[in-house]
Amino acid sequence: MYEDSKTCPVEITLLLINNKWKIRIIGSLLNGTRRFNEIRRILEDISQKVLTQNLREMEKDGLINRKVYPEIPLKVEYSLTKLGYSLKPILDEMVEWGIKYEKNLLDK
Repeated sequence: MYEDSKTCPVEITLLLINNKWKIRIIGSLLNGTRRFNEIRRILEDISQKVLTQNLREMEKDGLINRKVYPEIPLKVEYSLTKLGYSLKPILDEMVEWGIKYEKNLLDK
């Protein structure tokens, strides 16, 4: 595979989606734009602080767009960028692999 860990493409990908929340946030945005509280409702057990932190990191990394509407109360929407949406096939494959792995464990 890749011996130079500084340029390993797999490591770069994993650094961008390095926790369960980022993967689940991407999943929540695959069907379209959502507001902060919608994402929080979908993820249920995420705290406001952790969601905010992950959204900021993902925006900085170019995976999501944050659009602020100058209204009162303030309206903010999040959506995947083209780059963020390009992770869909990778995540789909991970889902399939996880299902097969879990089934294999249960068959033992």
